[in-house]
Amino acid sequence: MTVLVAYDGSAPARKAVEYAFDAHADEEIVLLRVVEAADGSTEAGINLLQEALRDREEKAASELADATAEIDTEDVEFRTETAVGKPEREVVSFAEEHDIDHIVIGSHGREGVSRVLLGSVAERIARRAPVPVTIVR
Repeated sequence: MTVLVAYDGSAPARKAVEYAFDAHADEEIVLLRVVEAADGSTEAGINLLQEALRDREEKAASELADATAEIDTEDVEFRTETAVGKPEREVVSFAEEHDIDHIVIGSHGREGVSRVLLGSVAERIARRAPVPVTIVR
């Protein structure tokens, strides 16, 4: 079984990583960091945008390394991946394209009007995912 953990650098995402490492230590774990691309880029700024995205991907890889450094990973098989785009879309696409069996994601715990107005990445992933999703608080 392969478990995908969506990681964005937040405290809830770190809890999701810890949960996955504890609950699925015997499985293959993929930590996915999605780098959000800026909307509305013009053709004239494509090279600049590509450079900025490379910088963001490098930073994301560094954040993933930092996250796993704080957790006992000695007996856990995992790898890290990055993707560029909207988090909910990229997590679901990655799961569909890479034979993922389960998704683990942290919840930011928004409620009420904030959740309705801002939406919830975790909720959208849970609705669209082709596999079971665990949302960790």
